[in-house]
Amino acid sequence: MKDLTPVRDEDRFDVERMHQWLQPFIGVDALPEVQQFRSGASNLTYLLQYPDRELVLRKPPVGMKAASAHDMKREFLIQSRLQPVYPLVPSMIALCDDQSVMGSDFYVMERVVGDIFRRDVPEGVTPADVSVMADSLINGLVQLHAVDATILEELNKGPGYVQRQVEGWSKRYRNALTDDVPNGEKVMAWLEANRPDDVASCVIHGDWRIDNVVFDLKQARIVGVLDWELATVGDPLMDLGSALAYWVDRDDDPAFAALRRQPSHLPGMPTRDEFVAKYLEKSGVRCADFTFYEVFGLFRLAVIIQQIWARYRAGQTTNPAFAGFGDACNTLINRAERLI
Repeated sequence: MKDLTPVRDEDRFDVERMHQWLQPFIGVDALPEVQQFRSGASNLTYLLQYPDRELVLRKPPVGMKAASAHDMKREFLIQSRLQPVYPLVPSMIALCDDQSVMGSDFYVMERVVGDIFRRDVPEGVTPADVSVMADSLINGLVQLHAVDATILEELNKGPGYVQRQVEGWSKRYRNALTDDVPNGEKVMAWLEANRPDDVASCVIHGDWRIDNVVFDLKQARIVGVLDWELATVGDPLMDLGSALAYWVDRDDDPAFAALRRQPSHLPGMPTRDEFVAKYLEKSGVRCADFTFYEVFGLFRLAVIIQQIWARYRAGQTTNPAFAGFGDACNTLINRAERLI
């Protein structure tokens, strides 16, 4: 599997000690074979291959962490609550908060089997398949936003979500600033001056991308949605804006197009404007001007990338996938500035 690799030295853990903790939950005596998913720029994800089943383990990275990020208990809680009412969430097996096992909290879940598409799609994926992917992505997000948010009531901080997001991400960017990226002050000031009121309050994913969705193209549907680290109760248009920060259109400028990590450019995929229009039509949410949400999405993605770049610059991670994140942050901030 191209997405799997031997575990990096810096990300190794005591497999036997982990298995001793997990064994009562799964009833399997043999130790698993462990591989690491090469994707993912925040939490670490591993495949545990047992003789008769495959499980997935999620844990935080080693090194500096943002205060509210990498919270395994929160991630486990969200998925446990959502799974009965939004079955695209993987089934949870167990959460470990015993620091002696791995040095951090972690959890284990069932693996969702299907196709995950990243920068490009393999040969044999047809235009009809691409249309299924596009429709499924929009429908899946609309369906998530329709879930009764009271199941995650403790995550609902009430009105003012947009304001809290602008303030929070601005603070994170300033805290992670390095000397080789823009200071972002123009973008942050514009977001503060132009922020709208919340349009609604619902369950949001926070990282809705093609490569966080598991497809079954034969059945023409989504079978799983992954990476719920940033999920919460908040504004649906903020979730949509965050999702579209990753969405590269076919005619985008070369610098932004170079950041593409999903096949959003393929014929049959909607443009960003078409994605927004279809989402609004299906969800019934109203929005006269999407510019604020697009700028916010770009800025938020720049912050996420910059936080990782700061760790990379400090030598707290050696993952070569992060080597270009400084340039990526520059591109995103510059694009946001052009939009405003």
